[in-house]
Amino acid sequence: MADGPDAGDDTGAADGGSEGTGTGPGGSGGAGDTGRGAGRPAAAAGRSRITWQKLTLLPLFLVALLLATWLWFRQAELDAISENALSGGQVSKALWQHVELTVISTFFVLVIAIPAGILLTRRSLRRATPVAMAFANTGQATPAIGLLALLVIWLGTGMKAALIGIVIYAVLPVLSNTIAGLDANDPTLLEAARGIGMSSLGVLTRVELPLAVPLILAGVRTALVLNVGTATLATFGGGGGLGVLITTGITNQRMPVLVLGSILTVALALLVDWLASLAELLLRPRGLEDGR
Repeated sequence: MADGPDAGDDTGAADGGSEGTGTGPGGSGGAGDTGRGAGRPAAAAGRSRITWQKLTLLPLFLVALLLATWLWFRQAELDAISENALSGGQVSKALWQHVELTVISTFFVLVIAIPAGILLTRRSLRRATPVAMAFANTGQATPAIGLLALLVIWLGTGMKAALIGIVIYAVLPVLSNTIAGLDANDPTLLEAARGIGMSSLGVLTRVELPLAVPLILAGVRTALVLNVGTATLATFGGGGGLGVLITTGITNQRMPVLVLGSILTVALALLVDWLASLAELLLRPRGLEDGR
């Protein structure tokens, strides 16, 4: 009978020990909750890359800028020359032409510069990189108006000459950033990818390019803003755009027309830069930010 309490105590201790160690379903569930909890901050960080300030501040500023411009125009006294320059859908036509020039030229910049940057980082073509970069630097160092004048002499007036000039002027940022992004990749990561049996194309598409995306997107963003500004010169080659309003205002000394063309160009450049910054955040690989 004396052995009863001792046995009971031993049994209780054993029960208490099993509960304390948490080896049952409850214990393993707690560990799982801890693992899931550790993963939540990383996911939240990925979702919080775009803040409400990023989404609202610049659009609100642009709305205020355009509203102030509209109110100023309502109070301004326009003569016949100014009204003729702004009537008949001239403003919307110039704005649409400017957007068209920007989008088409940026498309061709991407088609040319990104593949060229990839090729120039391959072993067989690395020796050609300095030559290609010299040509790209020459294209941007040449005054845009002079380059456009040469293209007009060669190709004639129209949107074609303007597009080629804009593309030549904007290739450098995307090309240089593509090369820099691919060259910055850790060689040990590339060797590890090859070591697990990935082909050269697989290493490029699944390792090199994803790691280079931030730098490439930064170059694309720069090229977009450059294209918006350079497209104002398309008017000198008969390419249209908001430069028509600016040159009309300067030539005829009509400040309202000049101000409208300038404000619309600035607003478009800011809008394009804002959209590119959002795309840069959305397309950036999450693993680079979450530390995975």
